[in-house]
Amino acid sequence: MLPKKKQKQTTAFHHRLTHLFPRMPLRRLLLTPTLSTVKTILLLLSAAFIVYTLFFNSSFHSPSLLCSRSTLSPTTRRHIVFAIASSSNFWSRRKPYVRLWYNRNSTRAFAFVDRIAPDFASADPSVPPVIVSNDTSRFPYTFRGGLRSAIRVARVVKEIVERNEQDVRWYVFGDDDTLFFVDNLVKTLGKYDHERWYYIGSNSESYGQNLKNSFDMAFGGGGFAISHSLARVLAGVLDSCLTRYGHLYGSDARIWSCLVELGVGLTHEPGFHQVDMRGNLFGLLSAHALSPIITLHHLDAMDPIFPNMNNTQALHHLFEAVNVDPGRIFQQIVCYDRSHSLTISVSWGFAIQVFEGNRLLPDLLSLQRTFMSWRRAATIDANQYLFNIREYPKDPCKRNIFYMQNLRTSKNNALTNYTRKMVTDCPASGAIKNLTQIRVFSQKLELDVEEMKAPRRQCCDIISSSKESMLLEIRQCGVEELISMYF
Repeated sequence: MLPKKKQKQTTAFHHRLTHLFPRMPLRRLLLTPTLSTVKTILLLLSAAFIVYTLFFNSSFHSPSLLCSRSTLSPTTRRHIVFAIASSSNFWSRRKPYVRLWYNRNSTRAFAFVDRIAPDFASADPSVPPVIVSNDTSRFPYTFRGGLRSAIRVARVVKEIVERNEQDVRWYVFGDDDTLFFVDNLVKTLGKYDHERWYYIGSNSESYGQNLKNSFDMAFGGGGFAISHSLARVLAGVLDSCLTRYGHLYGSDARIWSCLVELGVGLTHEPGFHQVDMRGNLFGLLSAHALSPIITLHHLDAMDPIFPNMNNTQALHHLFEAVNVDPGRIFQQIVCYDRSHSLTISVSWGFAIQVFEGNRLLPDLLSLQRTFMSWRRAATIDANQYLFNIREYPKDPCKRNIFYMQNLRTSKNNALTNYTRKMVTDCPASGAIKNLTQIRVFSQKLELDVEEMKAPRRQCCDIISSSKESMLLEIRQCGVEELISMYF
């Protein structure tokens, strides 16, 4: 005797049979032993089995088939494994950069070197464990003037996967002079399904570097991420690719070429920065893209980003703000003071610029020409980069810049204090001649996955203003609010 639910299902199926063959009684349909009828019955029984299996047999549905993207737990630091390319000659010198972002209690990372140097003898818990890379002498390297270490660094992808670390969603690769903003990286990777094949990073800022290598390649110094499902496949075929691509220059070109052979393209995230530029990065950092910053590379080639500090001190000072509100760091917010005709551009946690007059927002989004070309002999050409460039005032008296001095926090709120970089022998003029301090009140920027997919620039208000100081508040913009100076 069938249960009532199964009886109803069987009756419903009989009705469907009758509907399909309205002129033939069901009993005759099932019992007439002609060849055509037998074929029809077998076909219908097969259809019935499929319908029953799909809709009525609950044991068919495995958890893996029912699991959707929305049921996955959020990606955390512990889901990411970092593989850092270094060498015995550079590791000791680059440790201060790595210490800024590495935390052994929350960050899984390994540094790969060519050999163990004498000063590696004692373990240093403030930096990742050091691993000696496997021998790669059997692979060809024919790029004239290049370094064979590119093969060793490329093979790190295989060696890190073969460690079989548990509960890995993403493998992230970078150099020992790649500065990671780990919380922003976690939020960015959280937008993607790690069970799918993803290769995430960015190309170079330099048109020439992309032309020489590829516009579709993630540059290794800027860092890139590979989902665990893709990384395992890539590790299995990488050695064959290393044999075919001995003519290429770098490790990143080898990895990219092998991914291309697997049919995988680059998913571009603008927060990864190769930084193929030298000198003063003020122009880049004061007008960062809406996407959160994820990496900065070539730290040895850039000037200290804060005045009166060396490079390491300046980056430590920056991370005082990064550790408070990582998602907001370098985010550009623009305020307008209509009463004094001032435009204020805030790069949170870094610097504020004050301009006299009404500066339209689109004009402030282009990068100021403060840096030099990566190739020392080259001159800076606006067509040399993959972003818009505007001029930086040559006269220091026209640069009204306020650098972050300190910050105070309370729960999820922060008050950052910016002081003016004073230049001597400048004639006093305008509404900002005596302005020396700007304070900015903000709440911690916490974006969920959907907001990360479609970020929106925030707004700010001038709460109070005097001749010497100004207080700003950052907030979400209204639905139809425009960031402009109203008259």
